[in-house]
Amino acid sequence: MTTSDLKKIIHVDMDAFFASVEQLDHPELKGKPVAVGGGEKRGVVAAASYEARRYGVRSAMSGAQAKRLCGDLIFVKPRFERYREVSMVIRNIFFEYTDLVEPLSLDEAYLDVTENKMGNPSATKIATEIRERILQETGLTASAGISVNKFVAKIASDINKPNGQKTVAPEEVIQFLEVLEIRKFYGVGKVTAKKMYDLGIFTGKDLKGKSLDFLQKEFGKAGEHYFKVVRGIYDSPVRPHRTPKSIGAERTFSENLSSEIFMLEKLKKIAGELQRRLQKKKTAGKTLTLKIKYSDFKTQTRSKTLDYFISDESLILEVAKELLYQERLENSVRLLGISVSNLNISHLDEEADEEGAVAVQLRFDF
Repeated sequence: MTTSDLKKIIHVDMDAFFASVEQLDHPELKGKPVAVGGGEKRGVVAAASYEARRYGVRSAMSGAQAKRLCGDLIFVKPRFERYREVSMVIRNIFFEYTDLVEPLSLDEAYLDVTENKMGNPSATKIATEIRERILQETGLTASAGISVNKFVAKIASDINKPNGQKTVAPEEVIQFLEVLEIRKFYGVGKVTAKKMYDLGIFTGKDLKGKSLDFLQKEFGKAGEHYFKVVRGIYDSPVRPHRTPKSIGAERTFSENLSSEIFMLEKLKKIAGELQRRLQKKKTAGKTLTLKIKYSDFKTQTRSKTLDYFISDESLILEVAKELLYQERLENSVRLLGISVSNLNISHLDEEADEEGAVAVQLRFDF
């Protein structure tokens, strides 16, 4: 394989995006621990400033727990329209460099700059320039990872956060992954990390020492993925149009619900919102999942797959109602959600996610 076969991928990740936007728009919050979310009584932290993170405050944490960790924590209600507005400014900057932009969320994206509009052969210099442009045009900082594939670039973007970047050149990929702690591998969560620790896998080098058969036996289909990525093999392309695997809507309640009658009223509103989202995407799905989060934060999901596609509010509600009554509720309920998956992808843009090998020992201008 020649250097011309290798890709130059940048992963750009905004630094504490929601919280940083709030600190930008409200200077009195600058330098203070901020949590974007519903508040300490019923809310969940959607994002935390770096000042709050020093106390252990993290996204998806309950507001009550966050407040216990940081007594001076300031809760701010989310303003998603504002975040989307800033996100579009950032995304427009990306498109000045390449059309191959794959947004992952409002605050992060992959860019394939192998061939770019600036004719710049250095992905590192492009990433630096993009970060400078973002700072100039939004007042916000971003971090970036640069490498030969999305997997390594994603991990690299977290190395020098906040307001930094890390380039992992082709000839450095294997060593970079070998010394990396296994919990820092993208996609390895707490449960998987614990299992790997129990198997004596603490670093990429430990993972690389395990055979394909061993990893498949212990981790099933994911075993092959782990076997490949630790060897720098990950050739999923940057896809400008990402196909959603599911579309959903959910609602957290100001007071816990114990009556199924009240829950049905909430589900009707959620089903209506889900219908609007499905219509906006011009799609439908066969599998409906009801999500129930109890007052003790335990989450339960119940699913049903139909023989036909649905997107209509009345049909969504009918199936959700059936799932609600499927078994007795374990506790009072703080959140309900409905999602539709197994989508009719003929109505959506989709590109195949091809897997293949990447040569990583070649000299390449990064």
